Amino acid sequence: MSNTQPIFNYNDESQAERLTRKSKDSPFMIIGIIGLIGVCGFGAYKYKHRGQMSTSVFLMQLRVAAQGTVVSALTIGLAYTLAKEHLFKEKKE
Repeated sequence: MSNTQPIFNYNDESQAERLTRKSKDSPFMIIGIIGLIGVCGFGAYKYKHRGQMSTSVFLMQLRVAAQGTVVSALTIGLAYTLAKEHLFKEKKE
């Protein structure tokens, strides 16, 4: 049985190289991180205009929104990968 993946020492890569490699391996993780940053930025903007809502309730709702964004992106990525591998795989000749 031959090993098709090249041998790579992950200790020698920088953070930028690691992020690049991870974005190629699983692009939906990067989409989830961007969504998380977007929700947190939106929450920081909306914090001033929260009205009579207490800070703790606002932060709990913001946390749920941020986690939901990341989990949704990863779930969509998983569904896409499963569909690509099992439903739409090409027949080998």
